[in-house]
Amino acid sequence: MTDARDRGLTLNPKYDDHGLITAVVTDVASGDVLMVAHMNREALDLTVQTGLAHFWSRSRKALWKKGETSGHMLEVRDIRIDCDQDAVWVKAVPAGPTCHTGARSCFFRRVGADGLSAVEPDAAA
Repeated sequence: MTDARDRGLTLNPKYDDHGLITAVVTDVASGDVLMVAHMNREALDLTVQTGLAHFWSRSRKALWKKGETSGHMLEVRDIRIDCDQDAVWVKAVPAGPTCHTGARSCFFRRVGADGLSAVEPDAAA
């Protein structure tokens, strides 16, 4: 691979046809996956500048700061970008539940042969 995007140290996100990249958010302390969302250029820039996670809502077609209404913001400690720069990994300190259901993580259900089961005892149904 000789592509500067793949191997170089210049930030050059590869946004999709809708101007978005995938953002995976993990808890900086535990490493648990908290959520997956999308960022456009403005959301990524604001996240870098403010240290608070911002995303693009595909359903509302609007920029949003995580926790703006609930107070459950994500304080960003590290942002990494994958090899072809089409996804970011955000390591953050959550200020409360991350999921809109009130669960700590959006990934509170396990898929098994018998269907879904709760991962966390207090997971939202």
